[in-house]
Amino acid sequence: MSIRRRGSFFRSFKSVELECDDFMMDRGATAAAQNKWVFEIAWEVANKVGGIYTVIKSKAPVSVEELGEQYCLLGPYNEACVRTEVELLEPHSYIYRQTIQAMRDAGLKVYFGRWLIDGYPKVILFDIGSAAWKLDEFKHELWEKANIEDKPLVITHFHEWLAGVGLIFLRTRKTDVSTIFTTHATLLGRYLCAGDADFYNNLDKFALDKEAGDRQIYHRYCMERAAVACAHVFTTVSEITGVESQHLLQRKPDVILPNGLNVVKFSAIHEFQNLHAIYKEKIHDFVRGHFYGHYDFDLDKTLYFFIAGRYEFKNKGADIFIESLARLNYFLKASGSDMTVVAFLIFPARTNNFNVESLRGQAIAKQLKDTVQQTQNQIGKRIFEICL
Repeated sequence: MSIRRRGSFFRSFKSVELECDDFMMDRGATAAAQNKWVFEIAWEVANKVGGIYTVIKSKAPVSVEELGEQYCLLGPYNEACVRTEVELLEPHSYIYRQTIQAMRDAGLKVYFGRWLIDGYPKVILFDIGSAAWKLDEFKHELWEKANIEDKPLVITHFHEWLAGVGLIFLRTRKTDVSTIFTTHATLLGRYLCAGDADFYNNLDKFALDKEAGDRQIYHRYCMERAAVACAHVFTTVSEITGVESQHLLQRKPDVILPNGLNVVKFSAIHEFQNLHAIYKEKIHDFVRGHFYGHYDFDLDKTLYFFIAGRYEFKNKGADIFIESLARLNYFLKASGSDMTVVAFLIFPARTNNFNVESLRGQAIAKQLKDTVQQTQNQIGKRIFEICL
């Protein structure tokens, strides 16, 4: 398959790192003058599945501040998420109106609105099920190239293989846009890590096609690898993921874009400290109730450790976390330390019932706290009257 690059516009995009200090945060005035558009595509746009949702959500305000109405996010229509996170609207721009209406006329359900997060970005959401009847046609077109030209300067940013099919279509149709593909973790890498493979010590030894076939993910793996190969710019979110991609996807990332959290809202130290105290006290209350009947340790000498992520024992490091806790527990006992460690393992998983003993302890602890508070108020009022 022959892949062409976009000449001067692609070269100018590649130099984006050198010119980042000159970017104008003018809410899209410069981009509009240049007729430049940026579309960001991911399965987790207004659709919380995993960590990519948080990444996109946290970077959207900056993107809107720079690109304004020239920036738009594309993702799947999930009614449950849309109901609480998206304000559905009719687009003001005739470009969006005509395009969306054309898709609706073709029998596809497309929704336009604003994502109710910082920045209030535009979103276009597709009801994937409404296009199921065209699936065979799409598969055929993956192999049959079309030629579509477009005058505006457009950048498209795709996250993970789920959205990567769109990138492949753009390249095979020779659409005149620049493409970026970001992998947050390789598909094959996730499956290999979930097994017992000594993953990082054998990165250069895996028979990739065989491993993907053995795990029944060969076609998904091919789509991910094709998206990586077709992208003008390939990025990952960490150095280690870059090394993984170099071996498993046969391409070294052009840019590393580390994940980060937007901490501007906590820039005032005293505000952060106040919130820290409030939330720590909430955790204290939970621990008092959870360990009711066995609560014999000092919370002022207690450390809280947390691990969270998808419910994948090895991929998310739960096995290493538990092993490290065991070693720490041995060390604390051997040294006679008076410190206590409470560890939280937070993984969303199917639940069948509640921990009745924990709920009972919480209820008793709350009732006791309320009783003490009431008694304290009564005694305090009497002391006050006596003093007067």
